[in-house]
Amino acid sequence: MTNGDFSKRGKAARDKGKRRELEFVHIMNEAGFPVRRGYVFQHEPDIVGLEGFHAEIKGHESLNVRKALQQSIDDAEKRKDGIPILAWKKSREPWVVVLKLDDFIKLIRRYRE
Repeated sequence: MTNGDFSKRGKAARDKGKRRELEFVHIMNEAGFPVRRGYVFQHEPDIVGLEGFHAEIKGHESLNVRKALQQSIDDAEKRKDGIPILAWKKSREPWVVVLKLDDFIKLIRRYRE
């Protein structure tokens, strides 16, 4: 594989990631949650404006879910910006959101208050 092949493959992956992030933003905005895609060059998270949550967005067909969630956990701890979640979308499948059980329990408690 030449260097050009690697950069094309990397660009395709970045483009797909961008499309998934924009799709997630659109869905959240339609649901009444004003969010936007983060500016990578300013070291912002994938999604900005989802107060109380740190969302990691993935669009892979095959994903190491624990590793991806750990990325969100690590970033949320660094930024101190909320509950870490993983939002994941495979082609022709619905979005799923993954979070730690203790965070899920916190959300249920808040909901019941």
